[in-house]
Amino acid sequence: MGSFNTSVGEGFILVGFSDWPHLELPFLTFISVFYSLTLFSNTTIITLSQLDPRLHTPMYFFLCHLSFLDLCYTTSTVPQLLINLSGLDRTISYGGCVAQFFILLALGGTECVLLVVMAFDRYAAVCHPLHYTTIMHPLLCQSLAITSWMGGLLNALIQTGLVASLPLCGLHCLNHFFCEMPVLLKLACEDTGGTEANLFVAGAIILVVPVALILGSYAHIAQAVLKIKSMTGRRKVFGTCGSHLLVVCLFYGSAMYTYLQPMGSYSESEGKFVALFYTVISPMLNPLIYTLRNKDVKRALWNVLGRDSISR
Repeated sequence: MGSFNTSVGEGFILVGFSDWPHLELPFLTFISVFYSLTLFSNTTIITLSQLDPRLHTPMYFFLCHLSFLDLCYTTSTVPQLLINLSGLDRTISYGGCVAQFFILLALGGTECVLLVVMAFDRYAAVCHPLHYTTIMHPLLCQSLAITSWMGGLLNALIQTGLVASLPLCGLHCLNHFFCEMPVLLKLACEDTGGTEANLFVAGAIILVVPVALILGSYAHIAQAVLKIKSMTGRRKVFGTCGSHLLVVCLFYGSAMYTYLQPMGSYSESEGKFVALFYTVISPMLNPLIYTLRNKDVKRALWNVLGRDSISR
């Protein structure tokens, strides 16, 4: 028997995808490619947003934060996953597990709040276009970004504290490729009913409340769009808001599956594949979703590459 705060000399074995050895080599190849694309695409968005004055707007300010979050989130799990898939090392120390668990919760919680902030930005742009620059002034944007990060840190402190206080027993073998909450709870030696209830409340606050706020923002946006007579204007709104809604659906869908379902019905096998989606695929897709049909980003890219005259 051990616990996070007593058995610091021991560690965990991460099973990863060793249950399916025939998948490890293909996963190693594809995840390496996806991780490289994630690093490149998100770094490109951050760089372009800093270099091109035309992207110095609230929308791209928050998009930079989202890209930085995706970079951190995927880097906190994927390098270790690649080592695991290669068979070089499948272990993680207690300290490493607690740190990884805290970092993932902090980054995930920050993204939950940040997506609400981005929805508010779209609401202000569509519903109050004449007062948009007054509403979304730089000081407010910075305050909202700081609030997002503080909200994520607070969420991580609460949930990490609840899980880390549980005594653990067994072989300390985690049927996952990183330290995920449902898998850690299954190693607890005592009844986790009370802890699960507290974690569910914390998860509902950081997941359900933001979704409700986002849906409320888009209800007002939909009403405003119906009043727009120009098809060009409607397409522009659908272009920017549609990208954000798609990211919201991908992120919150996978998060709610993992953190809001009863622990007794959680499937470790399915959980690993869902985790692949929100740690590997989603961070790679987010830049593409936001920029694939975005003329501002394409123009900024051509400008940085010295081909601005061609793009015109």
